[in-house]
Amino acid sequence: MTDYRKIWQELDMDVDRHELILTRLPNAYQRVFLTQRNRPKAMEYYDYIIPELHKMRVKELYDFKGRGGKVVGAFCLYLPQELVLASGAIFVGLCGGSNFTVPDAEQFLPRNICPLIKSSYGFKISRVCPYFQSADLLVGETTCDGKKKVYELLSKICPTYTVELPQKPESEPARELFLEELRALLSKLEELTGNRVTPQSLKKAIEMVNAKRAVLERLNNTRKASPPPISGKDALLVNQISINDDIQRFIGKTTELVEELEERVRNGVGVVDADAPRIMVSGCPMAIPNWKLHNIVENLGAVIVVEESCVGTRFLSMGRVDSSPNDLDGLLKSLVDACLRIHCACFTPNMGRISDILQMVKDFSVDGVIHYSLQTCHDYNIEARKIEKALKQVNVPMLTVETDYSDEDTGQLTTRVEAFLEMLK
Repeated sequence: MTDYRKIWQELDMDVDRHELILTRLPNAYQRVFLTQRNRPKAMEYYDYIIPELHKMRVKELYDFKGRGGKVVGAFCLYLPQELVLASGAIFVGLCGGSNFTVPDAEQFLPRNICPLIKSSYGFKISRVCPYFQSADLLVGETTCDGKKKVYELLSKICPTYTVELPQKPESEPARELFLEELRALLSKLEELTGNRVTPQSLKKAIEMVNAKRAVLERLNNTRKASPPPISGKDALLVNQISINDDIQRFIGKTTELVEELEERVRNGVGVVDADAPRIMVSGCPMAIPNWKLHNIVENLGAVIVVEESCVGTRFLSMGRVDSSPNDLDGLLKSLVDACLRIHCACFTPNMGRISDILQMVKDFSVDGVIHYSLQTCHDYNIEARKIEKALKQVNVPMLTVETDYSDEDTGQLTTRVEAFLEMLK
């Protein structure tokens, strides 16, 4: 039997506090996921892998590092995991979805900033995230001012490299800037790993991530059915797990799930009645174990059919990255094109996000939209106004929600969501 405590100790983790996190997870997971009816059988894999993300998966990273491999951690879709894989390293997402470490961060950061920033910084300084502790390099990005400043703080305690992201992606100078930034990141990864990235290795990595994106696209497409064959909670979970699971294993297991879902659609099998309100959640990312809003919505009898989010359709909006160029620069330009198709609220004027939302409202037969913002996330809070205006023009109601990772507002959110769903009937 694997001695995970020994591995965590060798990663310089606060083992006792980390185990406290792990003891809290099963009850929350049971309450949110395992009480659902008529779940797809293939969801058993994701039920299995959730606790193993801090055990088996960490051992895989630990063993990989023991063989001389490198691990690169990041938060954002604008940092192409294809480059990390092409360099021979493993890409992992970093912890940042729990209220557990917010008090640690608030000893150093202002209380009135984004909970994701506080949570992630707290995970690092409290040494309770095995992915932070496994990472040989943290790659940040300039999506928002709060994250930029926290990357400065993180650079004092762990190797950190920050990529500049242009704010006006449709301009040619912006594309040239981002291309230069990806060239520089590639050089940094080659320096880290000691491996030279070749057109062949980058092509292979692009095709691998394309395969992951394709299976998630298939999963998403099944949710267009009435009734949908999978709950929003389970679909969110699959997307969350995709960030840190072994990519080949994830593709295989998710293909099994999708085949079951497609069979359910053919047979008219769903997780709710066909007349259940169909909801889109749009806005900020949701990292494990942030399942609060999905749980509230679906416990009230609605079903979430699509997430316009970084842990949702924004990864899919990159499309199939073109792997046909035979030179590195051509492949990097393909990645630039794909990344800048992601319509994050950090962009300006970001009209593409409105177009995306309106199209998804049609494609997924959405009855209502819940715009989800983390507290003090100014980009998403401000954009909510123009999205509500655009939705009003097509007669789709929107509820604006601003929240954090605590459970303190669960009652209030439940009341507001319940009233919103009543309005849709």
